[in-house]
Amino acid sequence: MAKPPLVVAGYAGWQLAYLSSAIGATGAEIGSSALPVRRAHRHHVIGTTLMRFVSFRLAGQMGYGAVIGDAVVRLDSADLPSLRAYIERHFQTGWPDLPVGPRIPFADLELLPPVPDAGKILCVATNFREASLGDKPEPSHPLLFTRFADSFVGHGQPLEMPCVTQAYDFEGELAVVIGRYAHRVTSERAMDHVAGYSCLNDGSVRDWQKHSSQFTAGKNFYHSGSMGPWLVTCDEIPAFADLSLETRVNGSVEQRVGMDRMIFDVPWLVAYLSRITPLAPGDIIATGTPSGFGASRRPQHFLAVGDMVEVEIPGVGRLNNIVAHERM
Repeated sequence: MAKPPLVVAGYAGWQLAYLSSAIGATGAEIGSSALPVRRAHRHHVIGTTLMRFVSFRLAGQMGYGAVIGDAVVRLDSADLPSLRAYIERHFQTGWPDLPVGPRIPFADLELLPPVPDAGKILCVATNFREASLGDKPEPSHPLLFTRFADSFVGHGQPLEMPCVTQAYDFEGELAVVIGRYAHRVTSERAMDHVAGYSCLNDGSVRDWQKHSSQFTAGKNFYHSGSMGPWLVTCDEIPAFADLSLETRVNGSVEQRVGMDRMIFDVPWLVAYLSRITPLAPGDIIATGTPSGFGASRRPQHFLAVGDMVEVEIPGVGRLNNIVAHERM
């Protein structure tokens, strides 16, 4: 398959096309359990209005704002300098009315991950029921690893393929962003602590990932993953299990799965992880990827410079990035 040319500087056209795609709304009720129980939950999210928040860099300065059509209303201030601070201040009481002021066109912005300064990024592996698992029993607990915030770039920004590998891979995932402090919460109340969702590409350096039984090395190369284009939050989302994920490389569908195939769903994961460590506003949970990524194929097929990777979750958004050489 012919690869698109590597053109990073002129990416605004792609950005506008993807950022103007329609966003759906969803909602439901949470199930109940004193201890996490693996089941598909219907849920609600605190808040009264569908909102899309982005973080960005403009003229060398970082900021954040709310998406209105193909533009952004800026929200950052000296008092609330980051989206993480804004979520912590406003999530529990409902998002305030947007200020009246000039709107910034997307073409003028360099998008960052929605929460570029996340305190914790907790990731889950092997979290979908699939035929590829054969007769292997489902795990009783999730396989966990962590990523660093600076291992991600935003929508429309180049993924940096490390020069030390030929096994650079993609993993499309749903990201969950925490809205308020959660420590030892139950599955029943877990969704009360979720601010919203985003798309995530858990870019992985497979050979380095296998240097040990832990995934840290292969999961944290600088700018090897991506997240965005925005954080979506709403008070009525269709049943979580109705969401689906699709990952495309150069337009070819490589991954496709329904969230109803999750082994450990979002409320269960929030409850479980909050028993391990306090979750704070802006913390991120990457909920896992289905098969179809390069290392799962026979023969294996990894990313190359110039490849376009798209992660789409209808109702949440569409994240796209071009693979580029590592900046030295």
